[in-house]
Amino acid sequence: MSEKNRIRVGITQGDINGVGYEVIFKAFSNTEMFDICTPIVYGSPKVAAYHRKALEMEIQYNTIERVEEAQNGRLNIINCNSDEVHIELGANTPEAGAAAFQALEKAVADCQAGKIDVIVTAPINKSAIHSEEFNFPGHTEYLQERCGEDAKSLMILCSGGMRVAVATSHMALKDIPAAITPELLEEKITLLNNSMKEDFNIDAPKIAVLSLNPHSGDNGLLGNEEIEIISPTIRKMNDSGIFCYGPFAADGFMGSGKYSSFDAILAMYHDQGLAPLKALAMNDGVNFTAGLPIIRTSPAHGVAYDIAGKGEADENSFRQAIYAAIDILRNRRFYSEARRNPLRKMYFEKRDDSNRLNLQQADNE
Repeated sequence: MSEKNRIRVGITQGDINGVGYEVIFKAFSNTEMFDICTPIVYGSPKVAAYHRKALEMEIQYNTIERVEEAQNGRLNIINCNSDEVHIELGANTPEAGAAAFQALEKAVADCQAGKIDVIVTAPINKSAIHSEEFNFPGHTEYLQERCGEDAKSLMILCSGGMRVAVATSHMALKDIPAAITPELLEEKITLLNNSMKEDFNIDAPKIAVLSLNPHSGDNGLLGNEEIEIISPTIRKMNDSGIFCYGPFAADGFMGSGKYSSFDAILAMYHDQGLAPLKALAMNDGVNFTAGLPIIRTSPAHGVAYDIAGKGEADENSFRQAIYAAIDILRNRRFYSEARRNPLRKMYFEKRDDSNRLNLQQADNE
């Protein structure tokens, strides 16, 4: 890739008391990473220096004040925090939450301004970052509020060919049944279908929809959501031209490996979808926020306070998050370019053509 066209990846530092800087440093200790992108860390040179010393790493970085000063072939760090910021490895502190939020705010503003191409977020502690300014369950909800432009977001966890979205994300279990409505499922299935096409370059995605209740409700014995809400919505989506199937009982669907026959899966709630994916791919899973005009990915793991500063964190999930953000950006550009000047339709859609033939046969009888 030419120096001029190299993708600028904005990286937020996340919780400064966790493993964020460790996975960032480890990922870019492989200099080949600089061949595919120019990394710009939104954080603090002071915090970076503290972690570098604690980890006894030799990685070098370039301190800058604004994106335009970023150098290709170097890890660049923009200072978003006060020089008095206090680091306490492994601790849940409001100061660490504030530092994470300041970095996130700056990165999002630069992405919206077109100064960086994508955002990769290091893990945050939701209780630490929560404040009057960040009154959201997580990154996904914050980004929808900040960047949605009336668009809706969708959380998708990815690993290889396995892509799992959730109909309800950060929500208490007791509130989930009431939240599962035909309108919500239509919205999420449509978002998932569009993302598969635009972000993953899959022309006609096949989507599996999981049930809410055990055994898909056992014909109403264990719940009626499958009969009254999920199945009718699946039929409606198929009638609209989206290929979706189910509802599948989650345990058998995952345990049998049936998931490998589909391009994407819609789970009804957070742990139903994320627990099996993380069990299969904790070290290379990626969290992607679909449906928004900006591209944001993150590693599938959390702040890992228990190993912060010990040099034990695995950076592969973070590296995969960078790869995924770049791939999604390229796929979106290709999708947009391919549809920039569409030809006038010169054929009948298969569904319409079938209806046309039926009408012709009726006229001939």
